Amino acid sequence: MPNSPDLERIRLAQSDSREENWQRWGPYLSERQWGTVREDYSSDGDAWNYLPHDHARSRAYRWGEDGLLGFTDRQCRLCFGLALWNGNDAILKERLYGLSGHGGNHGEDVKELYYYLDATPTSSYVKSLYKYPQAAFPYSELNQENNFRDKKSPEYELLDTGVFGEDRYWDITAEYSKTSANDIHIKVSATNCGPDSATLHFLPHLWYRNTWSWHCEWDQPVAKPVLRQTNAAQLSAEHEVLGDYVFQAAEEPTEWLFTENETNTQRLFNNASDTPYVKDAFHRYIVNGDEEAVNPEKTGTKASAHYIAEIAPGETRTWYFRLADTAEAGDLDASFDDIDQLWQTAVEHADSFYSSVINPDLSTDDQSIQRQAYAGLLHTKQFYHYSVRDWIAGDSAQPDAPAHRNRNTEWTHLYNRAIVSMPDKWEYPWYAAWDTAFHMLPFTEIDPQFAKDQLVLFLREWYMHPNGQIPAYEWDFSDVNPPVHAWAVWRVYQLTGAKDRTFLAECFHKLMLNFTWWVNRKDPEGKNVFAGGFLGLDNIGAFDRSKPLPDGTELVQADGTAWMAFYAGTMLSIALELASEDIAYEGVASKFLEHFVHISEAAHDMGQGGLWHEEDGFYYDLLRVNGKEMPMAIRSLVGLLPICSVELLSKDVIDKLPLFKRRMEWFAEHNQIFERGDSSMIHGSAAEGTADDTLLLSMASRDRLERVLQLLLDSDNFLSPYGIRSLSKYHEEHPFQIEMDGAVHSVAYTPAESDNYLFGGNSNWRGPVWFPMNFLIIEALEKYHRFYGDSLQVEYPKGSGTQVTLDVVASDLSQRLVALFQQDDQGDRPIHGDHAEIYRRPEFRDLALFYEYFHGDNGRGVGASHQTGWTGLVANLMGQKRK
Repeated sequence: MPNSPDLERIRLAQSDSREENWQRWGPYLSERQWGTVREDYSSDGDAWNYLPHDHARSRAYRWGEDGLLGFTDRQCRLCFGLALWNGNDAILKERLYGLSGHGGNHGEDVKELYYYLDATPTSSYVKSLYKYPQAAFPYSELNQENNFRDKKSPEYELLDTGVFGEDRYWDITAEYSKTSANDIHIKVSATNCGPDSATLHFLPHLWYRNTWSWHCEWDQPVAKPVLRQTNAAQLSAEHEVLGDYVFQAAEEPTEWLFTENETNTQRLFNNASDTPYVKDAFHRYIVNGDEEAVNPEKTGTKASAHYIAEIAPGETRTWYFRLADTAEAGDLDASFDDIDQLWQTAVEHADSFYSSVINPDLSTDDQSIQRQAYAGLLHTKQFYHYSVRDWIAGDSAQPDAPAHRNRNTEWTHLYNRAIVSMPDKWEYPWYAAWDTAFHMLPFTEIDPQFAKDQLVLFLREWYMHPNGQIPAYEWDFSDVNPPVHAWAVWRVYQLTGAKDRTFLAECFHKLMLNFTWWVNRKDPEGKNVFAGGFLGLDNIGAFDRSKPLPDGTELVQADGTAWMAFYAGTMLSIALELASEDIAYEGVASKFLEHFVHISEAAHDMGQGGLWHEEDGFYYDLLRVNGKEMPMAIRSLVGLLPICSVELLSKDVIDKLPLFKRRMEWFAEHNQIFERGDSSMIHGSAAEGTADDTLLLSMASRDRLERVLQLLLDSDNFLSPYGIRSLSKYHEEHPFQIEMDGAVHSVAYTPAESDNYLFGGNSNWRGPVWFPMNFLIIEALEKYHRFYGDSLQVEYPKGSGTQVTLDVVASDLSQRLVALFQQDDQGDRPIHGDHAEIYRRPEFRDLALFYEYFHGDNGRGVGASHQTGWTGLVANLMGQKRK
């Protein structure tokens, strides 16, 4: 194939057409299978304690696998991953370590240093980095110190322990390349960054996911797979479904080790194991010196080469391997001929692909940030398997499942078995529906077919509930995420050069069911004002909005109502697009127009001003207690969402749809919409300086928009140096308080980690900057500018005396978000916070982490450290025009 930007796109086209299965193999291995709901068969639903980290090395997983810098096929049948030992640790380093939801002072948290450096969409080239201490890994110290700290204290991180002192660690780099769809080359490098020679035990693992212990016919091959040693540098891998593969090492190892991927029941439950060769055999052999732990017959379902390397200071040791379909492997003796050229070509092809994706006008550092963002997106694609019905029923070969298990019982139709984009493969190794929707925008730039397939997947009948609800996440599929799926479908459609109307129509029909579910379930009185619970914003309210309120109490949610106007407006735009080629959609377009207007007007007409507070110039949730109404006067994203509910309709589009135009005109005249100054529909021709060929649909009138913007663009309220805060800084000195049901609930500005246990305390929406909501605000400002143009200018920042148009505001907000990752004059990136000093070192300087959210004042990364999914939206903000 030629070395051109088209090469990877050729692979993608072949994969999409199923001509070549280029995406069969990839970095789809989870980074944490333990502590998940799907592996939890406890009687009390405590997933963290049922299968903790200490059990992970000894217990066969039921629904997946995990590993270190790993690679696997799309069904996670045959897995490859690294294991390391520094001679000091109490256990082999086979997987990333972190604290459970109970163990961290701010919830679950990975305590490792690892980075996703590069990846192409077909995994034709993949590169990641792990920093492994040479001293004993401080497992106990991390656990004890974080357990000791309270919610108001910062997390105690691996860098805080001093274990990287004097640079006594290894840089472990794993690279993968493909010469064909089923021919994978592997390169693992270990660099001694310390001042002295050090010994590293390196164990590249190959193993089969255990599908044979459960006696579940739909998930097991006809025969148990097997790995065998065939010569001093080679294994065979035999699987009746996946086929036969050969695994070859360029360098003969000290030895080959074999065992079974089966539970060590003797260690965990004091019951005799079914086989003497169990999952933790290599740990027992290497660390404990138990020579009887491994199978002397050199066969099993888990195997590893064992290398012992003495590495001098600054020296790099490299190992090469090949995993190939036996029938396609060709001359195995030539596997590593011209190996340097093979890897140089793989990197060149990846560079060539990204030269067509990344704006060449960006600085070298900005291009690196954007490329690492894409690498993170591609690394966090994961095999996710969870059949709810079978999980509830239990397996015939295992102890009975608890009879009173009550989690996800309404979702027995849900069958998860696919490669899915995860928020974070360690902290959140399960999908969250609204996260996935945001992920698809940056994915569209590199693999548009995957973006479309993911959005369709969640609308399939084996995912979507028969009542129309989209599953939220495995801890509670019935929880309610914000309805952003339609927006993601519409934006992916718009961003894709070749408009795929089949995709758009397929999604639209299923989204109609979901919209109806929202109308029927979350509008309790049928008055077009909506609830919905926490709606993804965890602790943003004074109390848990997902839990029932005391009798006589009702919460009307500004965000729930705004989300539904946002949803209706998006569905209207989709319907109009489809109607341009099929007039059958004109009627349903009218339906969504009317929904948008009714929701927008209901938000302002109910009670005394509705959800809008005239004196404060802001939107609030409304609490009704025994007939009395009280605004929940919290300046938060809840009150910013109404300005995000905005759509622009082209006059040209409307003129080409006579039925829709006639119905719209009748509806507007019948309801006197255009005559009202605060109307949710405005013709451009009716306002001086506006786009006269456009109709604006907006939940917020111009006056209300301008008043909200006064708070949004004020550094003493929402405007941070790094974007828009989730809660106004006003509440730092003026906390909101309310007494309800005998308890006082309060909300104060908390710019970083949460200081309370609401929703587990590992996420915080009371001050930090979050990418997804910032992205929606930026898009909304751009729409308002396209309509109002120069006629609408605002003081920005507030107090500066400078008047600018809204497109200038949107551009500056984008740059503030990008600046989180950029180096300042001292070479520091705000994301690294208190650890800036170590990131000034050459071996750290170019590394970026894409955190879950960011400190509202200084930009420090907070929460999950590898949540490249929606934080990967930074790639869309960097030097790219959004359509």
